Amino acid sequence: MFKRRTPEAPANPPEVVKPGGKGRPTPKRKEAEKRNRQPITAPANRKEAYRKVRERQAAERAKARRGMAKGDEKHLLKRDKGPVRKLARDYVDSRRTVGSYLMYAMFAIVLLSMLPIPVARLLVLFAPPLLLVVVFAEGLLLSRGIKRLAAERYPDEDARGVGLYAAMRAMQIRRLRVPNPQVRIGEKEKV
Repeated sequence: MFKRRTPEAPANPPEVVKPGGKGRPTPKRKEAEKRNRQPITAPANRKEAYRKVRERQAAERAKARRGMAKGDEKHLLKRDKGPVRKLARDYVDSRRTVGSYLMYAMFAIVLLSMLPIPVARLLVLFAPPLLLVVVFAEGLLLSRGIKRLAAERYPDEDARGVGLYAAMRAMQIRRLRVPNPQVRIGEKEKV
């Protein structure tokens, strides 16, 4: 009764393409919902739903773990991302470091401490602090070296913390490093 009457629009109006537009008309809601519709595959019960979610999450974690081990930039943690950090990893992994053998040495010292030999007990007393001083000095040298190399190769990249990153990686057992070492010991020409 109080509707405003408008003149009838043509059945197929001409398509007007705006400059910078998407070049196609917006789909009707019915069409968009039809396209997005998926069959409902509801689990039989809550336990089944949780199991499916856990399986999916486990698969995603396994994929991320494999990617991280390979050094895939997409799966790395924030601390490991970037060309400077990759350079630091390769720099450390191409060298033999005392720090990577520190845990083995400490285990040997513990075993020596159990022996009733006075020379072994004397060695146990002085070896740990000496090893720690050597590892600390090695970390400082690695830190200085990687900072200098990173400044030469990547002057525009952020190199904050790369020295500590390299020193901490040097103290890890080589097989347990994550991401896995991508260079062999002695391949310094790749670094």
